[in-house]
Amino acid sequence: MDVHALHDGWTLRPLAGEVPPEITAEIAAAGPLPATVPGSVHTDLLAAGLVPDPYVADHEAGLRWLHRTSWEYRTRLDLGAAPGERVDLQFDGLDTVATVSLGDRVLGRTANMHRSYRFDVTDLAPGGDLVVRFDSALEHAEATEKDLGARPRAYEHPYNAVRKMACSFGWDWGPDLQTAGTWRPVTVQRWRTARLAQVRTRTELTGTTGRVLVDVTVERSGLEDPAPLTVRVGARDLTASVELDAGTTSASVVLDVPDAPVWWPRGYGEQHLLDVEVELRAAGAVLDGRRLRTGFRTVRLEETPDEFGTGTTLVVNDVPVFARGVNWIPRDHLLTRLDADRYATALDDAVDAHCNLVRVWGGGIWESDDFHRLCDERGLLVWHDVPLACAAYAEEDPLRGELEAEVRENVSRLAHHPAIVVWSGGNENLQGHEDWGWKEQLGSATWGEGYYRDLFPSLLAELDPGRPYQPGSPSSPDGLHPNDPDHGTHHEWDVWNRLDWTAYRDRVPRFCAEWGFQAPPTFATIAEFLPADQRSSTSPVFLAHQKALDGNGKLDRGMAPHTGVPTGFDDWVWAAQLNQARAVSCGVEHHRSWWPRTAGSVYWQLDDCWPVTSWAVVDGAGRRKPAFHALRRAFAPRVVCVAPREGTAQLVLVNDTGQEWRTRVRVRRTDVAGSVLAETSVDVAVPARSVHLEPLPLRGARDEPVVVDADGLRALHVEAPDKDLAWDPAPWTTATTTVEGGFAVRVTAHALARDVTLTADAALPDAVVDDGLVTLLPGESHTFQVRTAGRDGTGLAAQLRCANGFGTRG
Repeated sequence: MDVHALHDGWTLRPLAGEVPPEITAEIAAAGPLPATVPGSVHTDLLAAGLVPDPYVADHEAGLRWLHRTSWEYRTRLDLGAAPGERVDLQFDGLDTVATVSLGDRVLGRTANMHRSYRFDVTDLAPGGDLVVRFDSALEHAEATEKDLGARPRAYEHPYNAVRKMACSFGWDWGPDLQTAGTWRPVTVQRWRTARLAQVRTRTELTGTTGRVLVDVTVERSGLEDPAPLTVRVGARDLTASVELDAGTTSASVVLDVPDAPVWWPRGYGEQHLLDVEVELRAAGAVLDGRRLRTGFRTVRLEETPDEFGTGTTLVVNDVPVFARGVNWIPRDHLLTRLDADRYATALDDAVDAHCNLVRVWGGGIWESDDFHRLCDERGLLVWHDVPLACAAYAEEDPLRGELEAEVRENVSRLAHHPAIVVWSGGNENLQGHEDWGWKEQLGSATWGEGYYRDLFPSLLAELDPGRPYQPGSPSSPDGLHPNDPDHGTHHEWDVWNRLDWTAYRDRVPRFCAEWGFQAPPTFATIAEFLPADQRSSTSPVFLAHQKALDGNGKLDRGMAPHTGVPTGFDDWVWAAQLNQARAVSCGVEHHRSWWPRTAGSVYWQLDDCWPVTSWAVVDGAGRRKPAFHALRRAFAPRVVCVAPREGTAQLVLVNDTGQEWRTRVRVRRTDVAGSVLAETSVDVAVPARSVHLEPLPLRGARDEPVVVDADGLRALHVEAPDKDLAWDPAPWTTATTTVEGGFAVRVTAHALARDVTLTADAALPDAVVDDGLVTLLPGESHTFQVRTAGRDGTGLAAQLRCANGFGTRG
């Protein structure tokens, strides 16, 4: 098969809608715009300098006219099929409502960005103008909603009436930009006799023997007499094949692999992967082929009822795994700007935070091949929602047919990835039906339950029977509330919405699949989108980048009991960031302290898709917020912390390694300046993959910190909030030196310094600091390593911040 990318020579012009006159005039004068494929209208207009960056200032609002415009992409396609040659045009992704024409013929109409489309153009030689018209997805959704009846949803636009990325229409952390364009590759494919129309590969592991199961669907060209075919599967020096007679279009091939290399999640073993080659042959010649990497492992969800309710524990290769996870949204709202390198950087953030699981959230996309390949290689387990979120969905056509088609295509595309361990029916749709007033609005109308309880599990039983399925996130066994913390998976949002973060400790969920606390992005990212005259937490531009309902009010109410609410903007940002970090530590440590009763903590969220105040620990520019360091410390394989339990402070040691942990724990009670008032030590042995708790051996007054150290790990416990403590507000001296690749900033404390953090990006926007939230006792030092291309490090030390500044002497 000859495959040629059709990415050059495209142009773009508007067809309908309220296009600003300056853009119309520019195109009238200069002709259609050069267009990039893959790409989108937004990225093409940005490249042409015709619209401002929607991520900066309040420009997002000024681009709402794009919601109701139509656009034409055009290129010249020269065809010429040799005798017996079939020519196809393949679109891997069209976003979203498109009409594809070649010359005078309409090849097809589409309304689903989550599918690919293929057109036979053999008889259209010599070719002509290839035109893709994109109409308003919003108007299409409104028309579909009118036909099928309105269904409840969490946001303004009827995103639940069109198969497009839900968050394209805006979310409580994302912009409302509603992209359009050819968002995945376009190719011309020339072939003879037959091709592999679909290859679905799965693996099984029994004892030490691995099994590769390959199901293929073959399309014959129709241009010659059907011929016998052979499907051959090879891996290492092993092969297996099956013959297809002239009337057969599908086959299954099984390849057994003795002494199979086992794939493990990170922290549990190596990520052994196997290269597999699938070939379609006729008369000894290779007609078509696929190459992929897969792995052998077993996975199940342990959901046996117990005295606490019904657990949800991932068991990989017969080993129970505590899910140290993060929720994943698309890393960039303008999806076509994502490439393998950006995915790798983002997933390395998860790796550096000691995560072993990433949940692909249901308001985004079926994630890319690059994403899943990188997760396989890094040992990051993947929990993947079907792209349905926070809405009721009609179960009638055309939506039902579109959903079935996309599930079939994407599950088949992704089934070979060992990292994927759970398919889920979607995000918060079951809970929404119970809690958000939908029942009264719906009456007898369908709302999606048939997808979650019937269609999806039936399709998965056919396509990918070895992988666990959940009807949604959250979900509980039949007959129970879907968000019951004692059963199944749980989303914890009461804390952010109405409680102090210490209330995370009030529930013991079996598997907490979503929970989080907000903070603004880093200082450098704020500077990139916020004009100098808008540097206020209440300025219109800053609030345009705060999408959560009463978001700043919740931030202020969250800070008030701990740091107070500073009046200066920089102090307010730092206080909010510190409070988010404390919330992250509290939640993760609480969940981990209850293992194995609690079997997962999946933080919302890892990343952002643009610069915004949100729950992310890595902001929209890819910079790590202080909460990232809290997450990394709390998700470390071994953790020391102090947690209240049954009215008393407990010393907690978490050992999520495969070896016993023997350590001597040093416990010191100090005054607020860090002078030691009492000291003791405890010898502890923590078995592999387990948790040790015992009463904290030293207790002090509310304003007396207790410092706990073990094997280089430190925890500080103090009952009084920072705002009520007489911290030394300037507890250090500093020294900055130039090192290869950047600078080293050494901090030496002369008084207790809590949560010392170097916000180096405020001085050098490209700066990356290796650590944060470090607590020092008098006489101790810590060196922050700063990686930067900047040559002037004189201002770095001025960007040191800590909790002390919020005390009564701050």
